[in-house]
Amino acid sequence: MSIADRLKSVKQSIPSGVELVAVSKFHPASALMEAYDVGQRCFGESRAAELAEKAAMLPDDIVWHFIGHLQTNKVRRVVGCAHMIQSIDSERLLMAVEAEAVRQEKHIDVLLQLHVAAEETKFGLTPDEAYDLAVRVAPSLTHVAVRGVMGMASNTPDDLGRVAADFAAIRDTFDRLAAGPFVGDSRFAVCSMGMSDDRHMAIAAGSTMVRVGSDIFGQREY
Repeated sequence: MSIADRLKSVKQSIPSGVELVAVSKFHPASALMEAYDVGQRCFGESRAAELAEKAAMLPDDIVWHFIGHLQTNKVRRVVGCAHMIQSIDSERLLMAVEAEAVRQEKHIDVLLQLHVAAEETKFGLTPDEAYDLAVRVAPSLTHVAVRGVMGMASNTPDDLGRVAADFAAIRDTFDRLAAGPFVGDSRFAVCSMGMSDDRHMAIAAGSTMVRVGSDIFGQREY
């Protein structure tokens, strides 16, 4: 099946109102163009150098999402290319993105990355840390707009109860923030959760944005 056909199938499986980020990390620019040529405009990358390289060679109307762990020494490169950073996992990183956006005179959207999964290796804020950051720091930002949250469920395909609980916790945190620090802020509208293997459960739990890679592009070319 071609990339175009797989993309069409994925889009048909996603209800209206849920945005699709095509996760293109580790795939060549030619693969992205196959998706672009049939209408996909939002792509997700997880490495600063790869994002910068692809952004320089692909069409200007692509909306780039940075979805990987972002080190502060890579902030300048990512802010220069990305439209949204989904992986704000600390106050230090948030303030570094704000400072760089001010320096570049650019406004950029971000998501607060939540850590609710069982694996200790995953990055992210606890729900309480995200709430505290939203209360203390978000109102002072001038060039960064916090648009919502991003999170991943535990990698336990044999324990769907845990996966469902993780998605519920992410959505609950989004709702808590929307009713609290971001009440009245129409920009705070993104609950990014769900990937190729678990997007249907994520959507059922209230996801508004899914990040799908292998179901569109096939296995990654490392």
